[in-house]
Amino acid sequence: MRADTKKSKRPEVEFIYGKHAVAEALSFRPDVIKQIYLDLNFDDSKILQQIKQTQIPSQPLNLKNPPRGISANAPHQGIVAGISPERLLVPYKTFCSKLEVTPATAVLLLGEVQDPHNVGAVIRSAAAFGLAGVLIPPHNQAPVTGTVIKVSAGMAFRLPLVTISNVNATARDLKERGFWIYGLAGDGVVKTTTEQFTKPTAFILGNEGSGLRQKTREVCDDIISIPIHPRCESLNAAAATAVVLAAWSAQHPTALSA
Repeated sequence: MRADTKKSKRPEVEFIYGKHAVAEALSFRPDVIKQIYLDLNFDDSKILQQIKQTQIPSQPLNLKNPPRGISANAPHQGIVAGISPERLLVPYKTFCSKLEVTPATAVLLLGEVQDPHNVGAVIRSAAAFGLAGVLIPPHNQAPVTGTVIKVSAGMAFRLPLVTISNVNATARDLKERGFWIYGLAGDGVVKTTTEQFTKPTAFILGNEGSGLRQKTREVCDDIISIPIHPRCESLNAAAATAVVLAAWSAQHPTALSA
């Protein structure tokens, strides 16, 4: 089912749960946490110390009336945190002002990726392979939610998530900044196995079903694809993105230590 084609109105608070997800937020982005809910028997001393140090308010976790969107049966491990998605997102101009652009710089643009599990998975892959950020538009796009953060395995707190107004306009601006723009599509003539990524790079991932929009294709410098066995028609969006980013990263090992 397609998401609402209008601009998504992000809620003021999203809830994440589980020790790992909340610990990642406490370690890397405590500024986005508004409230923490703790089970009366929660006894993780490290996390309790982090909460004390950050002075984030906490209150008892009532599983008979859990925070919005959190099931009483969820594997919450006794801890839930309410975060501000707006605080988590970095404005594009701010991101660019701090970005060091070199041949070993790459970013990922999301173009109408509507499954939050895919969004979380590609954020995790972008973090794993040394990308500088994931750029997210407001229209026809799954927003950053608790599910996205959970699937990202906390990488949403470690990697800049950048809010942009329009994919095509952003791609054109990145071109002016020296980036080479690749659209990801199965019919791409350029192959991950032979392409030389010699310039700052931007990858654009299109919609899971319809792929890249025609106008987005037109703004790309190249359309890149992955050679696969003929018995397999295609890879899903998250898997394909991981393969492409791994191919780029293999040529830029310094990105893994930056």
